[in-house]
Amino acid sequence: MCSLIIKNFNISVLHKFNPDTLSKVLQLLETPSEIVVTSHYNPDGDALGSSLALSSYLRRKGHSVRTIIPNDFPEFLNWMPGREDTVIYFHKSKTANELLANAGIIFCLDFNSIPRVNLFADKLFEAKGKKILIDHHLQPEDHFDLTLSVINTSSTSELVFDFIDASGDADIMDKAMAECLYVGIMTDTGSFSFACNHPHTYEVVSRLVRIGVDTEQVHRLVYDTYSESRMRLLGFCLSERMVVLSELGTAYIWLTKEDLSRFDFKPGDTEGVVNYALSIKNISFAALFTEKSDRIRISFRSKGDYSVNNFAREHYQGGGHRNAAGGDSFESMELTLMNFQALLPRYKDNLIKAARESAVLKS
Repeated sequence: MCSLIIKNFNISVLHKFNPDTLSKVLQLLETPSEIVVTSHYNPDGDALGSSLALSSYLRRKGHSVRTIIPNDFPEFLNWMPGREDTVIYFHKSKTANELLANAGIIFCLDFNSIPRVNLFADKLFEAKGKKILIDHHLQPEDHFDLTLSVINTSSTSELVFDFIDASGDADIMDKAMAECLYVGIMTDTGSFSFACNHPHTYEVVSRLVRIGVDTEQVHRLVYDTYSESRMRLLGFCLSERMVVLSELGTAYIWLTKEDLSRFDFKPGDTEGVVNYALSIKNISFAALFTEKSDRIRISFRSKGDYSVNNFAREHYQGGGHRNAAGGDSFESMELTLMNFQALLPRYKDNLIKAARESAVLKS
């Protein structure tokens, strides 16, 4: 049976996935099923885009599909096709729990560890349905029945495109699905400024444009719809809450709960803020510390070969990619910042080296 399925693969993307795993996934999808598609806590453009696109595709293949998102997504993604059909766990936990319990298949997108869904991790662990991971983060954990993990990929949205393409169904992708996938690729690469130095990424984007994506309009919908309060928060971050440690190649921004309240914070308002710190000349390591009700949430970014994934895993119970990762501190903001700065001298040589190398165009 597997060999027959493999013949239908798109050979150009077959190399991305383990053929045996892909065959098993497609066999599961041969029979109409109750399917849940879910993603991580604090969903970003890639989490939502990949989830909405895959859900739409699976419905077209005859499955009954529901999309569960842990908590509210940013307002600037509220226009995305299919978002009205999502079940937000924070608001509808009873409905979501029933869907998880009854699902025969659960697609887990854009996270490498079940605890990253946060609010319903225990329900996801307990669910009897086959759990299929599609993800591009480093070091996926052994929580899943089938894993389609490709690290050297711009985004999970690119992987969803490749999954549909490898299944021989690229021709059933419509404009709405393509827009969702384009949002995921665009946002997870910072508008194609990082994590996208692969020709295949642009080949995928080209095909999405051919399907009908208006890239200028999508960019405006995502990046040109800031509220006044979000813009003022950004100004406050840069003028009042940014610390630059030039001698350590590091810059960071910190925000307390009071700061967020002052600027009428909404989910997604700090999206991309950490990148402003990283854009400073000779800075190779940036962090954003945001105070939540029970922790300090930290976003890390880096340039070159300096791995914030390793840094987050070693010190902040986190992880992610080499140049983009996250973690948590359960100390006060004052102690968190003090301890963070105390760690930096041991990495000084690597940070300075990364800053120098990122400033030189490699031949």
